[in-house]
Amino acid sequence: MTKTYNFCAGPAMIPEPVMQKAQAELINWNGLGTSVMEVSHRDKPFLALAKQAEEDLRELMNIPENYHVFFMHGGGRAQFAAVVNNFLGEQGKALYLVSGQWSHLAAVEAKNLVAEEQIETLDISNYQDKESTKSVTLPDFSNDKRDFRYLHYCPNETVDGIEIFDDIECPWPVIADMSSNILSREIDVSKFAVIYAGAQKNIGPSGLSIAIVRDDMLQLPSLPQPTIFHYKAQLETNSMYNTPPTFAWYLAAEVFKWLKDIGGVSYIEKHNKEKAALLYDVIDNSDDFYNDVALNNRSLMNVTFHMHDTNSEAKFLADAESEGLVALKGHRFVGGLRASIYNAMSKEGVKELVRFIEKY
Repeated sequence: MTKTYNFCAGPAMIPEPVMQKAQAELINWNGLGTSVMEVSHRDKPFLALAKQAEEDLRELMNIPENYHVFFMHGGGRAQFAAVVNNFLGEQGKALYLVSGQWSHLAAVEAKNLVAEEQIETLDISNYQDKESTKSVTLPDFSNDKRDFRYLHYCPNETVDGIEIFDDIECPWPVIADMSSNILSREIDVSKFAVIYAGAQKNIGPSGLSIAIVRDDMLQLPSLPQPTIFHYKAQLETNSMYNTPPTFAWYLAAEVFKWLKDIGGVSYIEKHNKEKAALLYDVIDNSDDFYNDVALNNRSLMNVTFHMHDTNSEAKFLADAESEGLVALKGHRFVGGLRASIYNAMSKEGVKELVRFIEKY
């Protein structure tokens, strides 16, 4: 049987050792004779799991003590709303940088929840049509006197294959949607007021999201909202205001252990850069394929590419799938092809795709 390499953008592949461990202890976790899915989230075994998961994530990301870590329901879209409801109140204003599809959708959701004048958007993309090279330009906010509760942006756009590697320097708290690049490279958490991420790309299965919130942000006035998305309620209940997604939390905890075991974020960053370089190199040197993202904004996680003969893309996808290279179709908004190579994707999987492109 041909080995399958899953390049899906999300839900994405989970590290094979984690899946094997989950399979082995599916019906007998921790020697309890039951699945982790059947254990109360308020009993000692699961509380110990939750505590260890937070400790491991704090170690992996070097999260300072004045930040809280919340394990919450939903994905990135739920956090779009949570951010607005927790920090804007009835009078606050926020600035949303738009660099692609997900930052745009975050801004749309924000505008759905508060008065129009409370949300300001700024398009930082340098591409307006299919013929443009995709890139972004970060504004200079050094002399900006506007009063915003926060600036929101998405450092990695999965649809567009664009990543922002530079820190944003501004006079306001910075909130980042890191759903698709959390734990993929080292960052300085202290540069951010809030980091949030849906789990289904680099952390675990869908249904879980993580929010890393600086303590002072919890002092801002909030709006009426469902209690399960209220950060203060999560703080007061250790992320267990109600029954959390326990199996997703368990798998996230195992992914954190796996990442620590292989060398942590510094190791995986080097690994990810090597994988991306292999794939971009074969695309750049191909007569049939091309990538349209500027070199300094090429995503390490989501490699988008196209065929000059767009009519051949359907056959390429079918042929790739027959050889175990699956989920390479580009997002429906932009078309083309896309290989998502998150932490769990091995270098061997990328090499197989490279060989296939070379052969094609």
